[in-house]
Amino acid sequence: MTEEVPMRRTESVLVEVVGEAVRTVQVVSFVAYEVPSVSAALRDAVARGVEVSVVLEAPTTRGGRLDTDCVSAMRAAVPGATVYVWTEQGAGRRGVVHAKCAVADGRIALVTSANITDAALSRNMELGVLIRGGRQPARLARHLRALVDRRILSPVG
Repeated sequence: MTEEVPMRRTESVLVEVVGEAVRTVQVVSFVAYEVPSVSAALRDAVARGVEVSVVLEAPTTRGGRLDTDCVSAMRAAVPGATVYVWTEQGAGRRGVVHAKCAVADGRIALVTSANITDAALSRNMELGVLIRGGRQPARLARHLRALVDRRILSPVG
C-alpha cells in the first residue's frame, strides 16, 4: 500500500454498490463463488424488490476451463437473480467473459479487475474504479441491457 491512492477492499465496495441499488443492479464477472457477503448483498437487493442481473461465464462451453459451475451456484445462492451467459460471440470465435463490473440504477458503477472469488477479493492484487454519477454508469447499464435485448447475453434456466 502507498499513500498515492486511497485503498478499499473490492469486496466492501461491491457490497456497497449492491446495497445502494433501488431499482436495478447488474453484475458481470468471469466467475463468482465463495464470497458469502456478496451473495447476501444480492439476496438483500432481491428482497428489496431490486431487479438483480448477473452475467457469468458459461460452465460447459469452454472445454473444461472452469472447475466450478458458477452459474448453478449463483442461481442457488441468489434465487431471485436472473443469471445470464454470453452466447453470441460471432465468426465462430470463442472467448470468455473477462469483464468485471457492477452497476446500480445506472448511477453508480464499479469497474474492476477482480472476479467475485475469495482469492480475488482478499488475496490478489486487483484494481478497480468506483464512479458515482455522471454519464458513464448510465451508459454501462444501457450497454449491458442492450446485450440482453439483442440476445448476446442469454438467461439461464
